[in-house]
Amino acid sequence: MNFPYFISKRITTEANSSFSSIISKLAIISISVGLAAMILAFFILGGFQQTIKEKIYNFKGHLEITKYNMGNALDEKSISFDSDFYKQKNQFDFIDHVQAFAFKPGLIKTKEEVEGVVFKGVDKQFDSIRFDVNMVEGHFIQYPEEGYSNEVVLSKHITNKLRMQLGDQFMIHFVQNPPRFRLLKLVGIYETGLEEFDKSVIIGDLGMIQRLNEWNEDQVGGFEVFVKDKSQIDEAENVLFHAIDADLYVDKVSDKYNQIFDWLGLLNQNVTVFLGLILIVACFNMISILLILILERTYMIGVLQALGASKGQVKRIFLFKGMLLVSKGLIYGNLIALVIAFLQDQFQIVPLDAANYYMYYVPISWDYESLIGLNLLTFLVVSLALGIPMTVVSRIKPIAAIRFN
Repeated sequence: MNFPYFISKRITTEANSSFSSIISKLAIISISVGLAAMILAFFILGGFQQTIKEKIYNFKGHLEITKYNMGNALDEKSISFDSDFYKQKNQFDFIDHVQAFAFKPGLIKTKEEVEGVVFKGVDKQFDSIRFDVNMVEGHFIQYPEEGYSNEVVLSKHITNKLRMQLGDQFMIHFVQNPPRFRLLKLVGIYETGLEEFDKSVIIGDLGMIQRLNEWNEDQVGGFEVFVKDKSQIDEAENVLFHAIDADLYVDKVSDKYNQIFDWLGLLNQNVTVFLGLILIVACFNMISILLILILERTYMIGVLQALGASKGQVKRIFLFKGMLLVSKGLIYGNLIALVIAFLQDQFQIVPLDAANYYMYYVPISWDYESLIGLNLLTFLVVSLALGIPMTVVSRIKPIAAIRFN
């Protein structure tokens, strides 16, 4: 039988009314609350980052292929469906979906308001299912067999500002020479929570832009590329850069909106600092609690040493005791975190102000790698910290310890 482990178990299973039992419970609570806070912080941060990134990617794709344009960005040049890239897109294994688009600036005019917007034209290849997570009312535009559709999808921000409802018709004046206007019908309302899109972009039929720009049916403003694995975006950009025509340009959407992505990256630093602070507090609590347990068991230490137990065996008694407390704290901490995360994920209990956080409730990302890593890190760091109070055991002399009682 392992003597130190046996003694540590006896200490752990003593009466609940004893002082050491209360201290042990405090240690378990300290570890469990700290671990639960760290797990929830990583789950929430991951959910927050993932939600915002997905909003951008669903709206713009992962990569954009456009034509080099040294002039006004709104004066868009066209790309042909006959380009080598589009005809050979199925040869790239990393590509999940490709859809055409074109932009055109305009002014929406109602009886009471005038609003500057950017008309984003899309065709039947547009992945409306992927975009459906942003739809709050109505339906996506429907394409006629001939001609182009006058149906459009506006953001909730624009519809509220212009006081419009589903089914309303309005006039849009396109900025070009000579100016042209079209009568449009509102059939859907979307909301991403991102000001870059909600304040200006409306979605309609690409055929309308082709007609206004006097383009052929095979001419578009560019292509949005979705990759199968988001971790391969950098590699996909490099491959496409060398594969597309010399007059085309491939750009990562994350670079076009680098302020948002850089801000999301800075949040990782805040969580790292938070993680460090919690680990320091947990280590300090375990060291203090184990010192109290050692002082309370000073007489027992003296007796064991007098009976022939080595200092190493006595140290292992309290080391096993500390590791057992840490293990229980990890179990309860995981249970608390997973229950809270599950309830929030299913019922959205904690709300958020979409104007400030881009979403209506606290998101949860089930990052099991971080879950396992936090458990291992906490167990390792706190277990190593237990070596500090062990130095007190080596300084206790049997005769002094027995007299201490």
